[in-house]
Amino acid sequence: MNRNLIAILRGLTPAEALPVTECLIEAGITRIEVPLNSPEPLKSIEAMAKTYSSQAEIGAGTVLEPSQVLAVKGAGGTLIVSPDCNPNVIKTTRAEGMSSFPGVMTPSECFTALRSGANGLKFFPASLIGPAGLRAMLAVLPKGTATYAVGGAGPDNFKDWLEAGATGFGIGTALFKPGFTVADIKARAQEIVAAYDTAVAASE
Repeated sequence: MNRNLIAILRGLTPAEALPVTECLIEAGITRIEVPLNSPEPLKSIEAMAKTYSSQAEIGAGTVLEPSQVLAVKGAGGTLIVSPDCNPNVIKTTRAEGMSSFPGVMTPSECFTALRSGANGLKFFPASLIGPAGLRAMLAVLPKGTATYAVGGAGPDNFKDWLEAGATGFGIGTALFKPGFTVADIKARAQEIVAAYDTAVAASE
């Protein structure tokens, strides 16, 4: 089952990269990004992509410059997630054949991202937009636009977001924080996947 969940592993170290990725894939999360403000992120991405690219989409978050897109591609990553909407980052990502999920908050940013070729939109911070805000924007966005709620979306409100029209979610600190053990992360991933599956079934 391909779940619309993106794991955000801010603060992941290269030593943790493979065991954490393995436990996320086992739990059912197969889109994983390492923010570039983590320790040696390209080293982690390279190890993860080399070992697990056939089982998961691996890439980077907090990507702010086109040069960073190229560095991620060089490490074997195929997924680019940003906190902002930078047309140059989006266009470079798509030109390199990678998936682009820029951060947006307003209709203007949404349309700028889509015109630049974004595969999907990362609504961030979702806590400030809310399901009602997303629902209002979806009324004017092209039908079928992929929308991910990030920052304030989680097991407690998956159903509300899905009913508002969200496609999926990016999950950060609810899933991973520096210092969590692999067992911690696995338990959290299993809880999040179970909650997501239940919410998807309830909103269909």
